[in-house]
Amino acid sequence: MNPPGAPDPFLDNLGRIYGTFIGGLLAIVGTLAILEQLGLPDQIIGYVFVFVTLAIYAGIGIAARTMRVSQYYVAGRQVPAVYNGMATAADWMSGASFVGMAGTLYVLGYDGLAYVIGWTGGFVLVAVLIAPFLRKFGAFTVPDFLGARFGGNLARMIGILVLFACSFTYVVAQIYATGLIASRFLGFAFETAVYVGLGGILLCSMLGGMRAVTWTQVAQYLVLILAYLLPVAILSAQEFGFPLAQATYGGVLQRIAELEQQMLASGLADPATLVPHLQPFTTLDPLNFFALIGCLMIGTASLPHILMRYFTAASVRDARRSVAWTLLFVAILYVTAPAYAAFAKLEVYQNVIGAGLDALPQWIYTYGKLGLVDICGQSAASADAVREACSAQPGNTGVLRLPDLAIDRDVIVIAMPEIAGLPYVIAGLVAAGGLAASLSTADGLLLAIANALSHDVYYRMVDTRAPASRRLFIARLLLLGAAILAAYVASLRPSDILSMVAWAFSLAAAGLFPALVLGIWWRRCTAAGAICGMIAGFGITFYYLAMTQFGGMEEWYGVKNVSAGLFGVPLGFAVAILVSLVTPAPSRHVQALVLEIRKPSGEPVLRDGAS
Repeated sequence: MNPPGAPDPFLDNLGRIYGTFIGGLLAIVGTLAILEQLGLPDQIIGYVFVFVTLAIYAGIGIAARTMRVSQYYVAGRQVPAVYNGMATAADWMSGASFVGMAGTLYVLGYDGLAYVIGWTGGFVLVAVLIAPFLRKFGAFTVPDFLGARFGGNLARMIGILVLFACSFTYVVAQIYATGLIASRFLGFAFETAVYVGLGGILLCSMLGGMRAVTWTQVAQYLVLILAYLLPVAILSAQEFGFPLAQATYGGVLQRIAELEQQMLASGLADPATLVPHLQPFTTLDPLNFFALIGCLMIGTASLPHILMRYFTAASVRDARRSVAWTLLFVAILYVTAPAYAAFAKLEVYQNVIGAGLDALPQWIYTYGKLGLVDICGQSAASADAVREACSAQPGNTGVLRLPDLAIDRDVIVIAMPEIAGLPYVIAGLVAAGGLAASLSTADGLLLAIANALSHDVYYRMVDTRAPASRRLFIARLLLLGAAILAAYVASLRPSDILSMVAWAFSLAAAGLFPALVLGIWWRRCTAAGAICGMIAGFGITFYYLAMTQFGGMEEWYGVKNVSAGLFGVPLGFAVAILVSLVTPAPSRHVQALVLEIRKPSGEPVLRDGAS
């Protein structure tokens, strides 16, 4: 821990530190690959990958511990743009992106591209409309901005409620993904694996806050992107002699289309149920396709745990550059996800469909025991279970047909190395990458929740004279409480993780985006207008999500609940504008503040989060 203003040896040696980390990671992969050929058991390989990477993250978290408020909340505002871009990309590319994205594209085909387009395009809104201006404001949290811009604690409290609703939903999904990976590669029961993952999350974030999370997220990005790219690079080289899967993606799609026609001709696929991979608008009609893109874009620009990453930039200019780097690092994974899904589907079509029920590959039973692969409507826990289930099917010929096989979308990525028959060391690396993705996002989300409660509730409303030591103790205590609650909810196995994340985007978009955009770009927006807009937008979105998912309510105009923000965002803007026009204009001081935060140069409006 360095005193304020002192040189930071860690910052001065970032290139050397992370270069050594990458070299060490590649050495571990190479060593384990050799040992696998010499007979090292698969389970030991899984343990090494998971526990070595967890130990590295925990070591960074412990080394970056701090008792300085600005370091804990915003990493001292010293994070260089390229590393901030990597940390934000890791924060962003959650277990849902890593584990669920390719699986969704596998299941939905063309329609799954809505997620890729929406999540990637959202960073344009972040760069143009929000992030640099929040950095110029100088707050510690998004509710901090709302409280200062709209003059009181009511706007701050509503912002905290929206933050908690969307962040808690999101963090449950990450801990769920952590449990899914750990249960597969460590052999633990899912409920136990959830709490093992929780321990890794807390070691990364509790002691050092944003400072520790930032530098662990950089390491986690390097792990997850290597783990995501390597399997498809190997498959692309095997199939086409060229390791760039993004370039050979078109050839894979052509082969999938040919195999679909062959399966139809041979009776291995049912014309009534087969959805061609390239056919658009089969699961999502045009309205829902573009509504989902819009909700994900606006939600990206509203998620507090993403926006708070740009508070760590050294300047407004660095905040903009950080967004550009983030978009690049995110795009590397997102342009690979469609290829990942296509290669996985090609392997299943070539090597599984049409195989005899007595000659199915081992990975089917491995994941069938976890309830993630069904054959003939039953979990494929064993060869006997498969034969029994399929013998009851009319017209069964002892051969696996496409309609007989159901693979959970959340397992496609972590199972793909086994599906393709790659060395187990690749599967272990993918597990480490998925774990890194889930941990990095969970760290950021829990920090966003705990920081909002400790800074915006405790410090701003309860004890404005609390010393730094007490503020940080409260922050860590709240982080621990939120983490345990999220792990408990995740252990109950809620709905699939990509849907849970999509709900978080709609809630954030409807509850925060109108207030943030109008608060930055319209001086006439009043506190009453912003508060009413947040309540109306968030309220209608939450109502629609809850009632269509749990209350049996019919969808409005056919809009699926993952696109619930389609109702909340316009309503939030409309209510905020109308109420602002009929209420007294903000004070000259507030209007001057709005003009000041839009200037690209100059000192922040707040210093270290203090007005």
